[in-house]
Amino acid sequence: MTATPAWPPQSTPRLFVETPLSEGVQLRVEGAPAHYLLSVMRTKPGDPVKLFDGESGEWLGIATAVNKRDLMLDVTELLREREAVPDLWLCAAPLKKGRIDWMVEKACELGVARLVPVVTRRSVVERPKTERLRAHMIEAAEQCGRTAVPELAETVKLPALLRDWPAGRTLFFADETGGVPALEAMRAAKGPAAILIGPEGGFDAEEREAIRALPDAVGIGLGPRILRADTAAAAAVSLWMAAAGDWSL
Repeated sequence: MTATPAWPPQSTPRLFVETPLSEGVQLRVEGAPAHYLLSVMRTKPGDPVKLFDGESGEWLGIATAVNKRDLMLDVTELLREREAVPDLWLCAAPLKKGRIDWMVEKACELGVARLVPVVTRRSVVERPKTERLRAHMIEAAEQCGRTAVPELAETVKLPALLRDWPAGRTLFFADETGGVPALEAMRAAKGPAAILIGPEGGFDAEEREAIRALPDAVGIGLGPRILRADTAAAAAVSLWMAAAGDWSL
C-alpha cells in the first residue's frame, strides 16, 4: 500500500505575518513576501503555506486567488501551538553591518526571547538600524521553524541598562579579564537570565567595575581563545541553552 504523503509537506514555505491569525482568516500577501511565494516558490492555487504571527502558533494557509503581484491565503487550521520561549535576553554592543546581522540571526535561531542593543564606550556603532535587524530576525525565524520572533528592545547605553536592571535576572557578562567558566556558572544559576557581550574592543576598566557592582552580575569566561564579539554571543547563548534553556529538556 502506498503511504499517504505528509500534509502539509516538509517543503511547504513558512511566512511571518503581522495580521493576527485564527481559523477562517483571509490574508492578502503583497510586496516581498508575495514575490517570494510567487516567483521563488511558484505557489499555485491550492498550495499550502505555513504562517505564524509570533503570538498564536503556526497555521496552515491555502492559496486561493493567485495574481501576478499578490495572492490570497485562507487560514484553515492550527498546526502547532506557540513555542515556550526560554527567558533569556541577549544584551550586546552593536557591531558593524554584516557581523551584527549574523549575530541577530543566530540569536533568533538559538532561541533567545529578547535582544537589547547596548552602547558602550568602545562601541563602533551607536544607532543600529533596528528595522533591518528585525527583518533578519524574522527571516531567521521563518527558516528555523520558530513560532515566536524575539523582541527587539530600544538601543540603550550601558549605564542606563545597569541602572534599570530588573532584580532577580542574572546578568552573565563576558569578561575578557577572566571569570567563572561559563557552563559552570550557568548550571549554578536559576531563573531568568541575560547575557551581556561587549564591543570589539571589550569593556573598559570603569565599565567592567560598574557591571561587577550589579548584585545580579556574574563574570564568565568563554575559553582560552580570544573570540570576536559575534562569536562570543553565539557561544554564550549556546552554553546557556544547554545548561538551563530548551536544549536541556
